[in-house]
Amino acid sequence: MIRTQIQLPEPLYKRIKRIAKMRDWSLAEVVRRGLEEYEKTCVDIEDDPQDEWDFPTLDPSGGYVADPAEVNSETDAILNR
Repeated sequence: MIRTQIQLPEPLYKRIKRIAKMRDWSLAEVVRRGLEEYEKTCVDIEDDPQDEWDFPTLDPSGGYVADPAEVNSETDAILNR
């Protein structure tokens, strides 16, 4: 495994910590699993590097690729709750 460092908005960090506690996982495990699910929704850009590619985002309702203009950021969504 490769060790890395990331920065998270505080509301997102607190939510991920609660998820980790509920599932008895580490914060790193929640992040790994989340990234594995996110990676499944991404287009494989190595197949045809000539095509224009738009960065996909997750729809909070189920992890499907969504238009970034139609989705609030995770931080905004948490703050508006």
